[in-house]
Amino acid sequence: MLARFAKILMVLVWASTSALIAQAEDAGRVAAPQYTLPENAKSCVADTAFMRRNHMNMLKHQRDETMHKGIRTKKYSLKNCINCHVTKDEAGKPIKVSNPKHFCAACHEYAAVKLDCFECHRSTPMETGKSAQIPDIPEHTGLLADNSSAVKQLGEYLKGVKQ
Repeated sequence: MLARFAKILMVLVWASTSALIAQAEDAGRVAAPQYTLPENAKSCVADTAFMRRNHMNMLKHQRDETMHKGIRTKKYSLKNCINCHVTKDEAGKPIKVSNPKHFCAACHEYAAVKLDCFECHRSTPMETGKSAQIPDIPEHTGLLADNSSAVKQLGEYLKGVKQ
């Protein structure tokens, strides 16, 4: 009987200690950045939990499709993300990634993850009419499409190269 009482007492002590530790940990947490969609947006391209975990993979995949295959789409492009998730200052102008309130900077700071997209890319939307336009070429299938003679020539060349 005494052994059973000791086990119950140990379980109660463990449970109360665990609860106190959990409360202490929660009290010290920093709140995750919150973001609301712009008025003109109905939803993001995917739900928030999915995007938090996978946006970098989607951006890398989009980069590979664009850079290696010449395929450009808007849905998962960095430019589209920046245009939708723009953060503006008090004057209504888009803020740059160097500002800790920038959409990307706020989350990356919270997660302690390096943000390197903007070493090459813009962190603010492009002003309308301020950039050169890339012409639409519907028949374009990419420089490295499977039917490209350049790919076949490169393959033949590489067969003769010593590894």
